[in-house]
Amino acid sequence: MSERKLTKGNIALAEGALQAGCRYYFGYPITPQNDIPEYLSRELPKRSGVFIPAESEIASINMVMGAAASGKRAMTSSSGPGISLMQEALSYMAGSDIPCVVVNIMRSGPGLGGIAPTQGDYMQAVHGGGHGDYRNIVLAPASVQEMFDLTIRAFELADKYRNPAMVIADAMMGQIQEPCRLSPERPVVVPEKPWALTGRRGRKPQLLKSLYLGPGEQEEHNLLMKRKYDTIQQNEVMFETKDLDDAEIMIIAFGTPARIAKTAIGEARKQGIRAGLLRPITLFPFPGDEVARFSGKIKNILVVEMNTGQMLMDVKIAAHRDAAVSFLGRPGGGIPYPDEIVREIKKALKGVTAA
Repeated sequence: MSERKLTKGNIALAEGALQAGCRYYFGYPITPQNDIPEYLSRELPKRSGVFIPAESEIASINMVMGAAASGKRAMTSSSGPGISLMQEALSYMAGSDIPCVVVNIMRSGPGLGGIAPTQGDYMQAVHGGGHGDYRNIVLAPASVQEMFDLTIRAFELADKYRNPAMVIADAMMGQIQEPCRLSPERPVVVPEKPWALTGRRGRKPQLLKSLYLGPGEQEEHNLLMKRKYDTIQQNEVMFETKDLDDAEIMIIAFGTPARIAKTAIGEARKQGIRAGLLRPITLFPFPGDEVARFSGKIKNILVVEMNTGQMLMDVKIAAHRDAAVSFLGRPGGGIPYPDEIVREIKKALKGVTAA
């Protein structure tokens, strides 16, 4: 077992990117993710990498597009307002089958908001904040170790499906410190990319594009993308469960609220209430089949989020028709406490609240 070191979440994520083979980072500062570019600005040159502090988030993501189109593993990171500025380029990259990794350490909003932790960017990440029929692969860590591991996984999935992948975590996950194994669980392999734009070198020219003007061309391309997203949904779902075998109520939460929910579940069980947890790790692909399966026997669901109900909509779509879905939301920097979750569990089981 590799030695574990006390590490901040943002630093674990940055080191995970380096060990995934990322050698190109372009970014613009914004709290609460500034530890990431600060770390990479120091470490990338040591590993023959390139760090460029861009003049804006728009410049950052377009630099990522150029580096990724040449076949390199490239990344940027920001927070909500900055990610908003990247949406056009993310749509272009998805439409051009260009892989990259984008990190969002979420702060409160809308607008400039504040630097407190939130999950208000779920819809932006999961359902595509840009234009057109596209999806991002979205991973949501809930520990410092997952900040490291899931960043590596994001690069792997981005390359596998030639699609942008996002790692989203609230500010608390970015700033928290925990023991972390700073080495990959398995060897990292960067695949060959015969599609990359590396100069002709005696071969026929290649083109990466998202512009299709011929009759039916755009429809055909969109349907190909849809088949790719269906494959991702079928093969790449990741989730965690806790105490669902005998549960009478299922909490669904991701990121920091899922950690807090585990404490609440322990307290509820001390009081004779059989609560359990389903934690989505991939937000797209969303574990909808698992929500449906568990809610077929567990008729009460409590969704806990640090927003006003963004994942809630996906849960409602997936849940069994006979399941009652309740909601606890703390937006704008509010954080749910274990006793608060226990109170909502009791209310849900009495049928007092409904989302």
